[in-house]
Amino acid sequence: MKKVFIGFAIFIVVLLAAAALAPYLFKDKIKQVLDKQIAKNVNAKVLYQTDNVNISLFRDFPNLALSIDDLTVIGQDSFRRDTLAALPNFSLGLDLMSVIAGDRLKIRSVKLQDPRLKLKVLKSGRANWDIFISDTTQVETPADTANTFNVAIKGWEINNGTLVYEDLSIPFRAEAYHVNHSGSGDFEQNVFDMKSRTTADGFTFNFDGMDYLDSAQLDADITMDMDLNQSKYTFKENNIKLNEFGFGFDGSLAMPTDDINMDLTFKAADTDFRSILSIVPGIFTEKFKNIKTDGKVAFNGYVKGTFNDTSMPGFGTDLKVTNGMFKYPDLPQAATNINIDMSVDNKDGVINNTNVLIRQMHLDLGKNPVDAKASIQGLEPMKVDGNVKARVDLAEMTKVFPIADMTLRGLLAVDAVAKGTYSKTQMPVVNAKMNLANGFVKAKQFPAPIQNLNVVSTITNTTGNTDDTKVLIERFNMLLDGEPLEGRVFVQNIDKPAFDARIKGILDLTKITKIFPLEDMTLAGRINADVSAKGKMTDIDAGKYANITSSGNMQINNLTYKSTDLPQGMKITSANTVFNNEKIEVRDMKGFVGKSDVQVNGSVSNYMGYLFGKNQSLRGNFNLNSSRFDVNEWMVDEMSGEPVPEEATGVIPVPENLDFVLNTNINQVEYDNLKLNNLKGTVTLRDQVAKLDQVAFNTLGGSFVTTGSYNTKNLQHPAFTFGLNIKNLDFKSAYNAFNTIKALAPIAQFLDGKFSTNFNFNGELGADMMPVYSTLTGKGLIEVVKAVVNDNVIVNRISEVTNFKELKNFTIQNKAISAEIVDGNLVVKPFDFTVGNIKTTIGGTNGFNGNLTYALALDVPTGQVGNALNAKLTSLTGVKDIKGTDRVTMNLNVGGTVTNPKVSLSTASAKSQAKQVVQSIVQEKVDVAKARLEQEKQKAQDSIKAELDRKRVEAEAKAKAEIAKRTQEAEQKLKKQASEKINSLFNKKKPATDTAKKN
Repeated sequence: MKKVFIGFAIFIVVLLAAAALAPYLFKDKIKQVLDKQIAKNVNAKVLYQTDNVNISLFRDFPNLALSIDDLTVIGQDSFRRDTLAALPNFSLGLDLMSVIAGDRLKIRSVKLQDPRLKLKVLKSGRANWDIFISDTTQVETPADTANTFNVAIKGWEINNGTLVYEDLSIPFRAEAYHVNHSGSGDFEQNVFDMKSRTTADGFTFNFDGMDYLDSAQLDADITMDMDLNQSKYTFKENNIKLNEFGFGFDGSLAMPTDDINMDLTFKAADTDFRSILSIVPGIFTEKFKNIKTDGKVAFNGYVKGTFNDTSMPGFGTDLKVTNGMFKYPDLPQAATNINIDMSVDNKDGVINNTNVLIRQMHLDLGKNPVDAKASIQGLEPMKVDGNVKARVDLAEMTKVFPIADMTLRGLLAVDAVAKGTYSKTQMPVVNAKMNLANGFVKAKQFPAPIQNLNVVSTITNTTGNTDDTKVLIERFNMLLDGEPLEGRVFVQNIDKPAFDARIKGILDLTKITKIFPLEDMTLAGRINADVSAKGKMTDIDAGKYANITSSGNMQINNLTYKSTDLPQGMKITSANTVFNNEKIEVRDMKGFVGKSDVQVNGSVSNYMGYLFGKNQSLRGNFNLNSSRFDVNEWMVDEMSGEPVPEEATGVIPVPENLDFVLNTNINQVEYDNLKLNNLKGTVTLRDQVAKLDQVAFNTLGGSFVTTGSYNTKNLQHPAFTFGLNIKNLDFKSAYNAFNTIKALAPIAQFLDGKFSTNFNFNGELGADMMPVYSTLTGKGLIEVVKAVVNDNVIVNRISEVTNFKELKNFTIQNKAISAEIVDGNLVVKPFDFTVGNIKTTIGGTNGFNGNLTYALALDVPTGQVGNALNAKLTSLTGVKDIKGTDRVTMNLNVGGTVTNPKVSLSTASAKSQAKQVVQSIVQEKVDVAKARLEQEKQKAQDSIKAELDRKRVEAEAKAKAEIAKRTQEAEQKLKKQASEKINSLFNKKKPATDTAKKN
């Protein structure tokens, strides 16, 4: 017996050990299957770490539990910045025997913990969840190549989920938070019952910008009969509640193809008015449980038809509320006599054919009645027949419905009637009045009230023509914290409006934005304005601005503005503007942009054409003065405020339709690590080109005068031209400050002294707003005032090859050097200088990639040539007795880079021809580079010509096809007309009198 017990114990230990080891034995296998299936079936980024894949045999025994932590699915292309699914914990229960057999993995259960799903449809109809790859080449899947996964689910569960669905094509948005969902069903069977339970907090339903449900609570318990063979799903027992409003479905959904055939009816489960009141936005709060209600409700509807990419099912609803009433326990009055009888009907699913009938809508807010009726047939065009009438004392309304932390007073009267057709060309006959008398608004967050608020307005149309529509705000006035604001507005004709308006008073933006908060924006300050405008939009569209009358003035004090798009902010300390229909004059504007002070005077013209016309330029001429302008402050990320990496800045476009001249006078500009002093000059913005005209400044001890342009008409290839006149700039300072010097003239880092230059160059800018060196061309003169060459790697290497010690340290003074930029390389034309008794000529190129290609000729007395070089010079010159000559020319090649130069002796001559040799070498390199540029230019021209020829041929073919089509249509039309004439001629009926005579 003891042996049996020991044997059984050993068996149990081995079994448990095998169960513990099994997950590790199968982990790699399952991981491989996952990766293979994702790559094969999913067109999206699926991100997860191998270490976050966990397998356990005990957690979901007898199934094998597979879980993945921190799984993220990110869309592609248009959705590459959208996270489709973020799953902190995703678990599958796999059939253990299917894992062991290894043919197909059976999924028994699915569990999601804290998932966040965002489903989105673009205006084009493209959905972000359409990520599964379809195999269009596979007609039938053989049994031995079936999918590696087999759905054999028996249960699933979602805990604390977040779901957002947004369809921009409708537009529609639904959100649900704290979603808990569980379901069960045997998907290995073809016919079975699927049961599910769903709860959610914060369920929101928004259509076309309006919330129809706001933060509602959802509770749904649904059983469906699943017929997988027929792809038909029938509602059985089900109960769905939104807040306290319960309803249920009858009917079925069928999906035999990509179409969804729907035949559903729905009906309210509760006839108590309280239930439907609970889903009215703003009503269902913590106080709702104590609200007293009365009345009955009936609500039902249907959805019937086919849903696919091109059609929708028909739908309809009926709602009746009889003698409804609600009263908050802590308010003195009730809303009573709530009676609603309305229906929405659409038989064919075409949205445009929707009909809405409001037979009755009445309620009393305390002693204030509200009545409305309406019949709406179709949406475009829309046939309207309705009216609304209300007379509401706002103080009494707040005794019925709670408005937190706000006091309202005033008498609001609305009386509107509309009958006729509304479309792009028609308006219903309308007579609508809305008046507010003695309005008063006071909020807790802003104790200063709006007082004496009066509005008298009417909308009328007596004929049904759009041009007879008149909108008149005859008068509005108010006091905001004791400061007056008043005005009037008249607009006639909706399609081509004529307007006459005036606004006068004080706008305290600080107070207004406290009453009406602005999202992601701070706005403060005071505007005192008296502005009038009168005219017709047709005159504005035609550019006949002389027919427009606009005038006024505006004083601005301490206006500040800051937003996520402008985190640096701006402030106008004071400004005066006077304007008419021709221009706006800005006088004595003082303020700050970011931390930089500015003073501006000038004018803007054609502002009406810019605001209301098409492709018309806003013209301006301004004088800008500043004591200190910090450019670095604007080179930061809009969101983080951190400096923007050079590679991420992007091309800055010159705005379209601007024609501005800016005369600048700035004492100091901070840009990168430079301080530009006494900057003066003119900047012009016109036709997407910015031009600099004689912009002068001082920096690094030198003086600069610049001219040039920056052209962004082609944002893919933004071009620039730049003329640079520099006096007395330090070599090393220039190298440290300017990237172009580092790239094209790195030798400057080894030179002590100063230079001047007059250089013009052009090219393209890259996405980092730096020159694309391969596109640079230009030429100019470099004047070396003084350059001291001290012990650097290049001259040291030359000295080693020639054994001339004096070449390690020397000075060049007052030397003019011609230079040219060809194919992105700096070409230094040959120039002479003397080091002791050595006459030196040098020329060559610096590549933007750092490579050197220079030719150096040294005309030296033969007596200075050491013994080591005698034999080599004798061989190179062909002179048997080199010492018998007076001087010898040594030609050297300098290659490699500035930090790793390669120097070699190439040729030598007993004749004095140093300059000619260097000149020929340099000229050869210039000719080769220019020839290559010409080839590239010709290729580009040929490519453009070929594209133009292709488009011309396409246009000609299209025109011929259109002519042939119209000719054929004309011939058919003529034949048809001729046939009709002949038929009418021979088949013409005789008059009745003739027939009568025959009889």
